[in-house]
Amino acid sequence: MVNCQLVNQLPAGTKSFEHGGSHWHERCFTCSRCLKEIGTGSFIPKGDDIYCTSCNEKKFSKHCVHCRKAITSGGLTYRDEPWHTECFVCKTCRKQLGGQRFTAHENYIYCTDCYGNFIAKKCGACHKPVTGFGGAEVVTYEDRQWHSECFKCKKCYGSLVNKRFVTHNRDVYCPDCGKSL
Repeated sequence: MVNCQLVNQLPAGTKSFEHGGSHWHERCFTCSRCLKEIGTGSFIPKGDDIYCTSCNEKKFSKHCVHCRKAITSGGLTYRDEPWHTECFVCKTCRKQLGGQRFTAHENYIYCTDCYGNFIAKKCGACHKPVTGFGGAEVVTYEDRQWHSECFKCKKCYGSLVNKRFVTHNRDVYCPDCGKSL
């Protein structure tokens, strides 16, 4: 006689379920977590326990750091945290960023276009975004930034990168041109 795994009896003619050599009454074949009858539904065995698909996702799946829902397939990891691909988007334009170039600023992620247009400081000379992307060199002085190729004397246009300079009315000058101010 075959016995129910849970109550140790299974009278002949009783509807039962079998998995891995064990048998259960229909009412005893339940999810180990929520205790709902599994019946003919899908289930996932884990050791001696059996889980309905919903409880298996809740207990064992990684959960997206953004929406907190289970990641059942795919997904990505950023800063050791799991994300759904559809949740990993630019803060400004909502473009999906999986596999794309992006940057982080104050715990938000941005596509390179939105970062350059809305977040990055503007060059003190050309007023275009200063991002440093692609290894571009940046010159920083106090609260301002310049592209290295834009960091030039306001009067003679000589490069001031790695050189001494003077400031006057938010403009930069080489020491020689600065003497005549």
